[in-house]
This record gives sequence, C-alpha cells and structure tokens, in this order.
Amino acid sequence: MSIDHAGFADPVLDAQRAFRALLDAMSRPGTVHRIGALPEAPRPLGPAAAAVLLTLLDADTPLWLAPAFASSLEWLVFHTGVAATGRMADASYVVTTQLPDLTGLNAGSDAGPEDSATLIVQIASIGAAGAPAWRLAGPGLAGPRILSVDGLPHDFAARWAANRALFPRGVDLVLCADDTLVALPRTTQISEL
Repeated sequence: MSIDHAGFADPVLDAQRAFRALLDAMSRPGTVHRIGALPEAPRPLGPAAAAVLLTLLDADTPLWLAPAFASSLEWLVFHTGVAATGRMADASYVVTTQLPDLTGLNAGSDAGPEDSATLIVQIASIGAAGAPAWRLAGPGLAGPRILSVDGLPHDFAARWAANRALFPRGVDLVLCADDTLVALPRTTQISEL
C-alpha cells in the first residue's frame, strides 16, 4: 500500500482542534468555522472535509464515498481503519459533492436516533457574495441567521424540512469548503429568503 499524503501533523492535538471546531459548528448552526490544522489529503478531497473525516472515522463507522472521492479511500482506511460500504443507506458517514436524496440515508430510529447518518457535503464556497442564501432558526441560535453557500440545490429548504419532520430521527449535515465548515443539525429550521 502506498500512501503519498500524510494525515494530521500532530494526530492527537490536530484531531482535538478539528473536533472542537465541529462541535462548535453543531452547537451553533450556520456559523462558519475554520479548521486550523489541516491534513494533506489526496484530491479531490478538500482539507476541511479531510479533517472532519480523520476526526470522526474509525473501524466501527461504515463510510460511503461518492465515486468522485474513490481515490481518497485508501488514504482514509490507512489513517482511520474505516470500512467502506457500497450502500449509502448502510453508512454512518456519507461524503459527497452533491446533496443526495436524504430519504436514502439512515435516519436512525425512534429508540436510537443517534444511529443516524452524518452527511458531509463538499461544496464550492461558504459565505461567498452572490451565493444562494437561507434563513436558519432553531436550537443553538439566539435569533435567525443567514447562511450563504454555493453548492446546494434550489429545493434544499424543502428537502431539509422533510428531514427535520422526522425528529428525533433524521440526518445531520456538515458542509465543507476549502478550510471552512458549517454544520446543520437535524433540529435546524431552514427557509428560503
């Protein structure tokens, strides 16, 4: 096996920093967080998505990668021990460049909502001027927040509302672009502007 790209420079501290950024992002939906310690990941996997994956994956968390990321699988297995699955519905973590049909992902159960999938979507940009924007509300937000991202479909708000209606079940979403991320837990209300 040949791995041409290192993981985190300092695996323990860098994973802790990345986990803290992800935890803050989940606690405050729609806030943009920069990952300070970035791994050198094989393209097309971006640095923020790679940091999230190195932080969350292990041998007990099945992963589904979109075909665009197939060249990253060997690197992820080497650094995390993760097992890939061929079915999105069986994955704990789903990584893609486009928002899939959320009903095809594991939404957990009423008795085990924590067993649901986390969807990681690598998008073009977060907070770019002129990008589509949505209004966010719900737990973790003192008031409405505007999130502007380039890379989500025009019907994102409607698709998210169907996911949110499954509560306490449902999928959590992490958006990654370059060295930044934004998290949208299933409890977040999203509406079009």
